[in-house]
Amino acid sequence: MPLLHSFLELLSDQFHHTTWPEWLGVITGFACIYLAAREAVLSWPVSIISVLCYAWVFFDARMYGDMALQFYFLFTAFYGWYFWVLKKAEHQEPVSALRGSQWVVVIMAILLLSGILGLFLDRFTDSDVPYADGFCTAVSFVAQVLLTRKILQNWLLWIFVDICYVPLYIYKNLNLSAVFYAFLVVIALKGYLDWKKTYREQAH
Repeated sequence: MPLLHSFLELLSDQFHHTTWPEWLGVITGFACIYLAAREAVLSWPVSIISVLCYAWVFFDARMYGDMALQFYFLFTAFYGWYFWVLKKAEHQEPVSALRGSQWVVVIMAILLLSGILGLFLDRFTDSDVPYADGFCTAVSFVAQVLLTRKILQNWLLWIFVDICYVPLYIYKNLNLSAVFYAFLVVIALKGYLDWKKTYREQAH
């Protein structure tokens, strides 16, 4: 029990020293993923707040790949907001799915982007996690593209990358974000199941 008490004290101390941008980023990030899983257009404006907060958090943590990713997320937030509103207005089918050959393109894109980002971060920045940062950034980049287009399998990529982020954030002492991303795994799984149900209903 003393070991458990010490661990809880350490965790409490870490949370106490969590910056306000990380707290706000976590709260709004949780909200936007929950809203996205429910196919709510409101998820996009909420995500804008989250990405701005995390841009600062990642800059401060020297995770430059993820910092740059936030500006990409900012652009896709506006695009996704427009695309989802347009889809709703035109009464088009809200969810589509990847085919076999498209999965190959997705995987190749992730591997290529991971290599490029990892090398860039390793050679031109002071990041101490260049390849891990580059890989997670690449997966997130592709997953976000699929999300903006309402493609079902975006949730599978988010589940995978959220799991990868947990130990990375713990290593970088972003413990609140690590807990947040552990919860995101559950939310992303729910998002996948909900969207899969919608996709199947469209086929009938």
